[in-house]
Amino acid sequence: MQGLRPGLTARRLLPLRFPPRPPGPRLMSGQAAGALERAMDELLRRAVPPKPVYELREKTPAPAEGQCADFVSFYGGLAETAERAELLGRLARGFGVDHGQVAEQSAGVLQLRQQQREAAVLLQAEDRLRYALVPRYRGLFHHISKLDGGVRFLVQLRADLLEAQALKLVEGPDVREMNGVLKGMLSEWFSSGFLNLERVTWHSPCEVLQKISESEAVHPVKNWMDMKRRVGPYRRCYFFSHCSTPGEPLVVLHVALTGDISSNIQAIVKESPPSETEEKNRIAAAIFYSISLTQQGLQGVELGTFLIKRVVKELQREFPHLEVFSSLSPIPGFTKWLLGLLSSQTKEHGRNELFTDLECKEISEIIGGPINEALKLRLSSSEWVQSEKLVRALQAPLMRLCAWYLYGEKHRGYALNPVANFHLQNGAVLWRINWMADVSLKGITSSCSLMANYRYFLEETGPNSTSYLGSKNIKASEQVLSLVAQFQKNSKL
Repeated sequence: MQGLRPGLTARRLLPLRFPPRPPGPRLMSGQAAGALERAMDELLRRAVPPKPVYELREKTPAPAEGQCADFVSFYGGLAETAERAELLGRLARGFGVDHGQVAEQSAGVLQLRQQQREAAVLLQAEDRLRYALVPRYRGLFHHISKLDGGVRFLVQLRADLLEAQALKLVEGPDVREMNGVLKGMLSEWFSSGFLNLERVTWHSPCEVLQKISESEAVHPVKNWMDMKRRVGPYRRCYFFSHCSTPGEPLVVLHVALTGDISSNIQAIVKESPPSETEEKNRIAAAIFYSISLTQQGLQGVELGTFLIKRVVKELQREFPHLEVFSSLSPIPGFTKWLLGLLSSQTKEHGRNELFTDLECKEISEIIGGPINEALKLRLSSSEWVQSEKLVRALQAPLMRLCAWYLYGEKHRGYALNPVANFHLQNGAVLWRINWMADVSLKGITSSCSLMANYRYFLEETGPNSTSYLGSKNIKASEQVLSLVAQFQKNSKL
């Protein structure tokens, strides 16, 4: 990644204040909607700076600060999700790349190559082509970044854009391209060299503890005593802040210092530590059990990967003997995937290809009905874990189904599960799948109580990452591969 753009100062990351926004999309109608659309068009014509011709690209003065400030002010006044989506859609569609210029410059480069002209001429033609490929709205984002709080505004703007895309309020290749351009700019401004690693303790400022508590998305913090336990003995909590805004968490990592690789999250977030004073000889493993992004507009910016690497180095300085690093990760989406399989098999005249005949017989006797439909109803709630017989009967089939979900279900060749994909990209090994590892309501309903360990062998993370990203190979342990083999033998998807 590249560093911050020249001239970006600390003040540009300070918060901007906007009026409170009510949740949810809403569209105007009639004259009001038409007036708002005309106001949007007028704003964009005024605020988006024209793109200078190539020869004057470095000599054209920057637009007046008020032009960009007008955009920020107007956008901040849009209270509805649909209104913000409409403005962003108009910006993406109307102020992108000039495709005519791109075609003209591309033809010029091809012609020069055919004529075998000297390198200097060809390089200048290629530079003209690169310039033509820069969308016009990039200039607006660049100039906004120079305003007080401008970068923070752009982080929020991208969060709004991602939300609008998820709600299908704004779609299309132009919108996806603008999202990619903005993500690239944020990646430069939030590159690892400009991020500070900060540790959270019980003596940290109350504001920081409050933000860490509120941002915890994986295992919610229940109260102040819960928070105190998570930053106390045998626990570590770290976050990245930007060098210009120390104390402002961007991404947060929680770590448990244990004697072995943990297989149960309740033992980490609920049980008290073995003692109030840490004994280093009791610490043999560092378990990353939660990582949360506090700014949704920074999705896709490689903050989490860098945070884990920095925390590993920090822990090695504190505990030179520490060699075992692993996650204890949720498996979001597994229950939904499994229920989808059960539904599809129910529709196909009760066909069952997920369980062996013996498993079908045992489970049917326990739940008192046809396995697909009755089991689907049970797994749709959390009550099934109260039956010891059903928990025992489901352990073997759900373990192998989960192994296949993590190892075999793919999206464009990579792991379908987003948490698995994150750790595998980092070079971790899919180490172990754990039964009854998260018996919270969220753990049961989202992943049937299962969790996974992704182990980081520090000398192998580089080759593993390269193999996964380049060849889409997943490095897995014998336990996982054995479960995958059982799935392939006993299930016929």
